[in-house]
Amino acid sequence: MPFLGQDWRSPGWRWVKTDDGWKRCEPFSPALEDGNNQLNDISHAVIITGDDEKEEYSSEDCEFAAKKRKKDHFRNNTDSQCFYREKWIYVHKESTKERHGYCTLGEAFNRLDFSSAIQDIRRFNYVVKLLQLIAKSQLTSLSGAAQKNYFNILDKIVRKVMEDQYNPRLIKDLLQDLSSTLCILIRGVGKSVLVGNINIWICRLETILLWQQQLKNLQMNKQVNNGLTLMDLPLHMLNNILYRFSDGWDIITLGQVTPTLYMLSEDRQLWKKLCQYHFAEKQFCRHLIPSEKGHIDWKLMYFALQKYYPIKEQYGDTLHFCRHCSILFWKDTGHPCTASDPNTCLMPVSPQHFIDLFKF
Repeated sequence: MPFLGQDWRSPGWRWVKTDDGWKRCEPFSPALEDGNNQLNDISHAVIITGDDEKEEYSSEDCEFAAKKRKKDHFRNNTDSQCFYREKWIYVHKESTKERHGYCTLGEAFNRLDFSSAIQDIRRFNYVVKLLQLIAKSQLTSLSGAAQKNYFNILDKIVRKVMEDQYNPRLIKDLLQDLSSTLCILIRGVGKSVLVGNINIWICRLETILLWQQQLKNLQMNKQVNNGLTLMDLPLHMLNNILYRFSDGWDIITLGQVTPTLYMLSEDRQLWKKLCQYHFAEKQFCRHLIPSEKGHIDWKLMYFALQKYYPIKEQYGDTLHFCRHCSILFWKDTGHPCTASDPNTCLMPVSPQHFIDLFKF
């Protein structure tokens, strides 16, 4: 009789019910072998460079990492059984008579349903931004289970981008920040702050390098559509679309499609509105950039201000926090608030605020 619980006594195997009874799933698969071959090709290219030294991992380390991948393949593919998929959680920061302990960042990351959230286009950018902030400063504060869940979700994000070709620039920035953090941790204090064997983290770094190479070689599929296209719209509607963008890089990218869109994307008034949306007027005076004609170059001004001040973030959907019930939840989950007027205690939670909620 197989043990199916999540207790520490579980043997760790996955069992599937068939017509002939319960059968144990084998962890090996041909797809795993292909992935190992690809990663082994770049294993020798994983070089961690310091200020005064350069270390290249030996073939023995790479071979050990390859064996470790096969050993952990089963557990990586059964992440949905290891973590909760809750729509809302109670955030308690201290022990009470009813509750002992407190909610940590790793616990919240494991329990909230981020795996399903990345399938929702309204929440995709929010989750990616949260993973990027964790990669920059909070990766070592996660528990081992939360770190494993982090990379499982990241794997799903990369696969989604490769299939749907949705916002690859955002994922490239995330992987770049994550690889930089791992390089510093592995080279420096990896043995004291990283949970697990150091070879596991070398293996993860190799996987990140492979993902970066795949995204670099990503080719956008040309959409075949005989109906109405973007360029069939009148100029005032195209201009109205550009004024809805809140990211300067998105405006530049769209302007590269056709000469007409390029002309609209270089409009001074467009970049002035963008600067006024993201930054305060007193910040303009410190970074005035005049053009050759004596006018203010609002496009250069935007990117100059972006280096010194944070820009406003826009998301289709965010997590919300109920100050009355101390519950963190996705807005459309029907959180059962007990306040007389629930709308007065709801507060949208940005990715940075999500992390700050668990700083004690």
